[in-house]
Amino acid sequence: MPLAPHFPVTLRTKDGIRLDAVHTPARGGGEVGIVVGHGFTGGWRERTTRRIAHVLSGFGGVICFDFRGHGRSTGLTTVGDLEVLDLDAAVRHAKVTGYPRVAVVGFSMGGAVAVRHAGLHGGVDAVVAVSAPARWYYRGTRPMRQVHWAIERPFGRFAARVVKRTRITTSPWDPIPIPPHEAAALISPVPLLVVHGDADTFFPLEHAHQLYQGAQQPKELWVEPGFGHAETAATPELIRRIGRWIRTTLTDT
Repeated sequence: MPLAPHFPVTLRTKDGIRLDAVHTPARGGGEVGIVVGHGFTGGWRERTTRRIAHVLSGFGGVICFDFRGHGRSTGLTTVGDLEVLDLDAAVRHAKVTGYPRVAVVGFSMGGAVAVRHAGLHGGVDAVVAVSAPARWYYRGTRPMRQVHWAIERPFGRFAARVVKRTRITTSPWDPIPIPPHEAAALISPVPLLVVHGDADTFFPLEHAHQLYQGAQQPKELWVEPGFGHAETAATPELIRRIGRWIRTTLTDT
């Protein structure tokens, strides 16, 4: 099935980072803008992200972008800290484009960024966090130990740059940013949907429960049987359900 047409966009963050982005207009029109935040080492050009944008374009116009340090965006990734400024630039662009209501859908790192952005910056009408961590420095699974190796070791950062086109900062967090589960408490009255799989190999279900418990109403938690991690595991049907949730939520509010 051919993907929906999309148009290149360049975004500029408040701290001067240039972001490579793309706008997929809503199929059949619509007043909802949906901003998609990818996971660590991902990007909007990934086939999985393009497929997600295509499905979501059935429910609204979609803005996808590469976080700082990823793909063709400038800067260095801070793995969830300053990325809130990247998401803010995309949300502002969605509004300038003409979408009066904006939902954010974030995957993994992008889910943590979506929660933190909504809690700290606001300006969105609905938030969906898929496969997101609830707290920092988690090393309880082998994939996350590999992620920390890529972030913390010189050869790991070199490998990420060469293989994944991801440039990682060498500067430690100072101060340590508010973790997602604490930022979740600041989102209300904006609706929050937490989506997590019981087969996630990166973050176990305790992260989803911690995010959900940290948030105030209105909130929902979907525990998806057999669902793995983030964009690569998300089926078109799951993305359609998320799109329907966004449409229903923003129609009822």
